[in-house]
Amino acid sequence: MKNYTLQSNTIHIATKTFTFLVWIIVPLWSLGGFSQVSGTVDSTSVKIGEEIRYTMQVQADSTQIVVFPEGQTFTPLEVIESYKIDTATNNNRWSLTKEYALTQFDSGHYTIPRQKVMVGDQVFFTDSLKVEIRDVVVDTTKQKMFEIKPLVEVDASFFNWKKYIWWILGGLLVLGVIAFFLLRRKKRKEAKEKELAPYERAMLALRKIDESHLLEQDSHKEYYSQLSDTARKYIDEEVYDHAMESTTDELITKLDEEIKSGSLNLDKATIEELKNVLKTADMAKFAKSRPDKGTAKADRNVIERVINETKEAIPEPTEEELLADEEYRKAIADKKRKKKILFGSIGGFAIIAITLLIFIAIKGYDVVKDTLLGHPTKELAETEWISSAYGSPPITVTTPEILIRKKVQIGTKKNPILKGNNVFDFGDRLADIYVGVSYMNITGQRKNQDAKFELDGIVETTFSALEEEGAKNIVIKDEEYETLNGAKGIKIFGKYNIKRPKEDEKVEYGYQMLNFVEATGLQQVIVIYEIDNRYTENIAQRIINSVELRKAK
Repeated sequence: MKNYTLQSNTIHIATKTFTFLVWIIVPLWSLGGFSQVSGTVDSTSVKIGEEIRYTMQVQADSTQIVVFPEGQTFTPLEVIESYKIDTATNNNRWSLTKEYALTQFDSGHYTIPRQKVMVGDQVFFTDSLKVEIRDVVVDTTKQKMFEIKPLVEVDASFFNWKKYIWWILGGLLVLGVIAFFLLRRKKRKEAKEKELAPYERAMLALRKIDESHLLEQDSHKEYYSQLSDTARKYIDEEVYDHAMESTTDELITKLDEEIKSGSLNLDKATIEELKNVLKTADMAKFAKSRPDKGTAKADRNVIERVINETKEAIPEPTEEELLADEEYRKAIADKKRKKKILFGSIGGFAIIAITLLIFIAIKGYDVVKDTLLGHPTKELAETEWISSAYGSPPITVTTPEILIRKKVQIGTKKNPILKGNNVFDFGDRLADIYVGVSYMNITGQRKNQDAKFELDGIVETTFSALEEEGAKNIVIKDEEYETLNGAKGIKIFGKYNIKRPKEDEKVEYGYQMLNFVEATGLQQVIVIYEIDNRYTENIAQRIINSVELRKAK
């Protein structure tokens, strides 16, 4: 009995244990089997700035919502692009693939942190990954080294208008030229019409009314307005000089008076027809009357007939009147010609002045003045420069003019080891710019250290010569210098004041002196330039930057 009870209790305990394990293991198995998350990278070692492709894959049920990480969750790496999710389906399962482009601009070893993914109501994390960001190796033996460029002012505005100023000015210039020619053409056409006789202008005006198609456009007001003005202008010029501002009744009364006085041999029926057309025109202009097209065309023919008959009714001018009229026409023509010359001159001067002002605003007054009037130093800077080698070992210098060789013997007690000095120079030390290259041989079995010892004496000799020429307030600075091809030397630079002949005020000069020490001698490049000259400093710097020294074989 006891054994049976014991077995029964054992079975009961085992059953409970199995049930508990099922409740624990089944959810875990469901998590692992039905929702799987993984993260991988295409490379664990890249160069600075290169892209790392991080791929995240999720296996989930099709009824579950999956949320991938967004934003800068990959710190210390930077997300440069987040790609769209690629979805593949298999029965009721989803296979989701999400890619990120990562990068880093500092070398070192980094860890991509675990990424959080939401699948339904559950949270999953990917494994952290280690990556290496490598430096870019530069072979300094093959790569040319350049000096650090000076600071340049940068326009902080968002829109760099100076970059587009030439396009804007070009467009405005083209529009200005087109507008000029259109206005000129219009004025010439108007002037040509004014040169016509009153009768010819009236006939031309009637033809323009016919070609305007105003009746077809139902513009009766404009049609009758032009018709009335054509008749009034002709009468104003040939019969009554107040016809334009007179009312219709006033104009007809004046014409009747001219007929009675015998000045105008015109039929009263013609005057009556003119009166009717002008009355119709007044109704169309002020009362918005709209006569039919047949009546309007008939009124146009009446105006033409009135003009023709008025022309025939006007007595022929006498010879004296013709001569007076000819003289008047000549005077008017001369006046117009002089006016055209005046306005043309003013316009040309204005265009030149505006162009100059634009160039001055962009380039500056001094640059424009030097471009127009010429400047010797500016011309020197813009000429074709020459690269030449001097001395042995050769030192290469690019200059605007070829350097001329001079022979100077040096044998002072102060520098007994200097056998001679080969000098190549250009310009004058008291002019805008001076360039000199010299090679100093050393006699005997002296070593490189001994040559270096002589540098102080050479520099002192150079400044002593400047002092003898009258240089004052000499500022001397020095620093180590290396040419583009790797030759090392000492750069001495500074400025001084000196009074030039026939000038009252002292002129400030700057100088740069490169000194290179070789086993058999010393080589020197010196550039002296006037500081107040706006072109010499750039010339001097260009010469100094071009210096290259070849090693002695």
